[in-house]
Amino acid sequence: MEKTLYDFTVKNKKGEDISLSQYKGKVVLVVNTASKCGFTPQFKGLESLWEKYKDQGLVIAGFPCNQFAGQDPGTNDEIQEFCSLNYGVTFPMYAKIEVNGENEDPLFTWLKSQAGFAGWDKGHELSELLDGMLRKQDPDYDKKSDIKWNFTKFLIGKDGKVVRRFEPTATPEAMDEYIANEL
Repeated sequence: MEKTLYDFTVKNKKGEDISLSQYKGKVVLVVNTASKCGFTPQFKGLESLWEKYKDQGLVIAGFPCNQFAGQDPGTNDEIQEFCSLNYGVTFPMYAKIEVNGENEDPLFTWLKSQAGFAGWDKGHELSELLDGMLRKQDPDYDKKSDIKWNFTKFLIGKDGKVVRRFEPTATPEAMDEYIANEL
């Protein structure tokens, strides 16, 4: 049987196992986050989406990650406090994880297998910088499904399947219509 989001268990900030089956029938936006990143202000837009749609069945699930330029070095509690104090985040934030490599979380292994790299938003000021930096490391980076940077977002439908991947240069506001369509 094909896997869905509901087949995965993740850890909350206290290290307790949480089954994502609790989100059955909901639309879920999974995001790898970081507190010290050029995209960190997206927390504000994500919180706005959460406030706008949570009563209609949207869940935003944040997964802090320190794999990209060490931009989330804090503990789970420090990260949660930062997000809450600086951006008013009230959507669920989980324990810090790895999204690429040998120790990547199985949830992200699955997400990447369902939706490959979606390309940079050419209008975003950081697109060219990211493309240049990543292409130096790997000329074919854009042909691989790994997570490229903080704030990669996966939209999951009510059936637990990946609907669409949004790269960091896609703003939360740009995802609004896609989320509304799934709800």
